[in-house]
Order: sequence, then structure tokens, then C-alpha cells
Amino acid sequence: MRSPCFFPLTFSFPAQGRFPTIRRMSRYLWRNLTHDQRMELLEWRKNRKAPWHSPPHPASDGHHRFHITAACFDHQPLVGRNPARMESFSQDLLAEAHRACSRIFSWCVLPNHYHLLLATEDLPSLIRLLGGLHGRSSRRWNAEDVAPGRKVFFRAADRKIRSDAHFWATMNYIHNNPVHHGYAKKWDDWPWGSAAEFLATTQPAEVRRIWSAFPVLDYGCGWDEAGL
Repeated sequence: MRSPCFFPLTFSFPAQGRFPTIRRMSRYLWRNLTHDQRMELLEWRKNRKAPWHSPPHPASDGHHRFHITAACFDHQPLVGRNPARMESFSQDLLAEAHRACSRIFSWCVLPNHYHLLLATEDLPSLIRLLGGLHGRSSRRWNAEDVAPGRKVFFRAADRKIRSDAHFWATMNYIHNNPVHHGYAKKWDDWPWGSAAEFLATTQPAEVRRIWSAFPVLDYGCGWDEAGL
């Protein structure tokens, strides 16, 4: 497992610029964007006031903590058809999750799946809300892609966090997921997730300590392989 870069990048954004246009392709990859396109995209997200979250802490106010994940059918990159869809789905996912959880500790959205680490006292309601989001997104994307009846999502899966060590390993896994799947070289290269915020609000020495003390190891083996 490659170690991430723990230091936030310093960006200089263009005064103006169109959102990068990316042609529809079989697999949308962040690494295919030029540096300038990445900067435009990060600026675009900033201007749209993408939600930022406080630094994580394992406390959950008595609520149970869960790792929630869901993937597109056959791992097709249907979320990642274009950056606008990635952004819209990320916003909708966070909004729906917040309706049934007390806190989101970390998250990331990739072109064909997503991960959430959160605390909730009502898991059934959360899963039901995510199912509704999957359904609405599927209908809208199938209309946009002229693919009536296409199956888009598998049902969201949940894994209860067993301990603080499991919590931190899960957080490391989620923040490293874009690197794990080859979409980015460093944590803060990927705009659709909480890793950049985590790096910006946590001391570098503490980030290194968490990464070393709670290794990812074979986390995701059998259900979130690097090639998917």
C-alpha cells in the first residue's frame, strides 16, 4: 500500500475559467486531467460551497458507528460520467446521510462506488434514505444517458465499527481509497472526499501517527479490490 502525501498542496487558482469539459468515456479518471483542469475543478467546488467537516474524533455521542459503502452495478463508472455528476451526487449523498446520522467522520465518492464513515442511532432509516437516493439518481442518469431500465446501484452495505482501532483503520482506508484505486497519487489530489479537509485540519505528525498506528493492510480484500 502506497503511503499518501500528508501535506496539503498550495493552490493558485485562475481568476476565471470554465469548468473543465471532459468527454464521456468508459472510465472517467481524475489522473487524466491536466494540472490546470484539476485546479479549475477544485476552485469550482470551493465556489459551490461544498460542505466541510470538522476534524474527526472517534467519539460518537452514544450512537453506533458504521462504514457504509455502495457500488454501481458491475462496477460501471456511472457516477463518474462527468465531473458535474460526481459533484452533484457527492452533495446529494452527504445531504441524505446527514438526515439520519449524527456525524460524518470521513467519506469519498469514486466513479463507481462510495464510502462513508459515520455515526447513527437509526441505521434502517439511513439505508432507506440511501436507497431512495440510489433510485432517484438511477432514473435521472438513465434518462441523461438514454439507458432506460439500466440497473445502476447495488444496495448499500453496512459494517459496524467494532473498536477505535477499527475506526481509525477505516478512516485511513477511506482517505486512501482514491490512491488505492489509482485515481490519484496523493490524498489531497482527489476533490470528492474528506481527505483534503482532514489533512488541512490535523497536524502532520498526528496524521502520520494515525496512518502508522492503524494500518490498512488487507482492508477491502475480496470486496473493494484495487482493480475494480
